[in-house]
Amino acid sequence: MKKVFSLILVFCLCFSLCSCSGTADFTVGICQLTDFDSHNKATVGFIEALKEELAKNGKTVKIEQRIVEKAEFCKKSIEDLTALKVDLIMACSTPALLAAADCTVNTPVVGTLVTDYHYAFVNNIPKNVTGTSDAVPFEEQAKMMVESLKLIAGDKVGIIYCSKEANSTIQLSEIKKSFEAYGIVLNAYPFTEISELQTVTATAALENKAVYLPSDNTVAYNEKTIGIICSQNKIPVFTAYGGDICYASLTVDYYALGREAGKMAAEILLNNKTPEEFEILSLSPIAVYNKEICNELGITVP
Repeated sequence: MKKVFSLILVFCLCFSLCSCSGTADFTVGICQLTDFDSHNKATVGFIEALKEELAKNGKTVKIEQRIVEKAEFCKKSIEDLTALKVDLIMACSTPALLAAADCTVNTPVVGTLVTDYHYAFVNNIPKNVTGTSDAVPFEEQAKMMVESLKLIAGDKVGIIYCSKEANSTIQLSEIKKSFEAYGIVLNAYPFTEISELQTVTATAALENKAVYLPSDNTVAYNEKTIGIICSQNKIPVFTAYGGDICYASLTVDYYALGREAGKMAAEILLNNKTPEEFEILSLSPIAVYNKEICNELGITVP
């Protein structure tokens, strides 16, 4: 599926660039962190919705996209886009959004796959920033895990996350409160470098009844390592972002999330609206179970 959406993304970009090069009414820059399935889906949704909305008004758009593999590269990517004097920037992920907000106060910025805008900007969202959020209720995630795994007070769940990611810190705090309401102990297993992930995961698998993965770009991109170790130890994995290694997930439709961001961008470009006129938009979460993994672990799918 990841490869399929990567190819679709390339097609969308090539079509946008070839059909509109030199004659486009608008130029939109995209900074996407990692070539990952959920990010690709959101970007495809954004481009398609943006083009559709502009076409209704007889307008065209040229897309300038940068995909970076590490958060620290986002700033250079955004600097490249602002140098091109793009009309709007779409930032896919929190690091991309923070970089965009840091590099420009005049260019409209529309984010997507950002969990908490208020936390990211310390409750001071810039006037040129708006977007869509992939946040899902923490209480519902905890409830879903407790009920599907039949967890009882005193059971331990491990959360694996990258301490470099701003979103993960707030998620740790919030999901901990939700588990504590059930008497579940949440153990934290942070890592800073990918080289630490295997050891951290092995420890989490040995010390807990289940593993919870937050909406964390680094974790999601390297989930295969976590999946192999947890599978070997028969430890169920629950994620807040979907993915291929979880027995279950409470997540959002990333393609639809990207489309909503694309509609926002179109309205800003067509109607001269400012980002601050738009509320941060979230979508209703979707409960997903992987029947194959559930069968292997003896988990009953509701």
